[in-house]
Amino acid sequence: METRGRFCYEQGSVFLEAASLNKVYRMGTTDVHALRDVNFRAIQGDFVVINGPSGSGKTSLLNQLALIDRPTSGDVYVEGTATRELPEGSLAEIRKAKIGLIFQTFNLVPVLSAMENVEYPLLLQRIPRKDRRDRVLKMLDEVGLADLAGRRPDQLSGGQRQRVAIARALITEPKLVLADEPTANLDSETGARIMDQMSRLNEQHCVVFIVVTHDPAVSKYGQRHVRIHDGQLIEEGARVAPAAAT
Repeated sequence: METRGRFCYEQGSVFLEAASLNKVYRMGTTDVHALRDVNFRAIQGDFVVINGPSGSGKTSLLNQLALIDRPTSGDVYVEGTATRELPEGSLAEIRKAKIGLIFQTFNLVPVLSAMENVEYPLLLQRIPRKDRRDRVLKMLDEVGLADLAGRRPDQLSGGQRQRVAIARALITEPKLVLADEPTANLDSETGARIMDQMSRLNEQHCVVFIVVTHDPAVSKYGQRHVRIHDGQLIEEGARVAPAAAT
């Protein structure tokens, strides 16, 4: 497949924006400020790595950008559309059509095969059966699991299950993929292979990747590096364009 990462990066418009985002949780009589006046933009083709210690607000930010949780104040804009006041049904449609999620714990359906887990989002979109099969087999091949399509999650290694989760996140051809600690349950060698795969898919599919992690080893994969501390974001250095295809 032709590498298009640099083209996407240079031509991309703002896909996702968080504006003056605040999230406050009430714990008994105490207010816990998970996010504090967060401003963030991602353009099409970005690969952003967000680092920070445990409890810094990484997961809270991910939930806001994924439209899973609503902000206390501020807003998240997806392709220019404000989402804070949208009904739940509209948020679900945006997630279904435009956002892929890679969870730390994989969240695969245990009774379904790798192929069926990847296929499930296409069922929700009412894609015809033949088209579903063709797309799933192609995606499993891209993540190196074509020969294991019939295996259930308990018959796969941790790295293989994570690749199924990545394939499931990409099968709907989303414009944004959010990954929560994608290497947390993997050994260092498998984690590096997974990150290599995500980087290649970012270039090949022009997808925005936002990887939330506390693992410094993941940072080298980012075009941009953002640190979160006590719910506040700090951009570290200039955006780095993807390398040109050779």
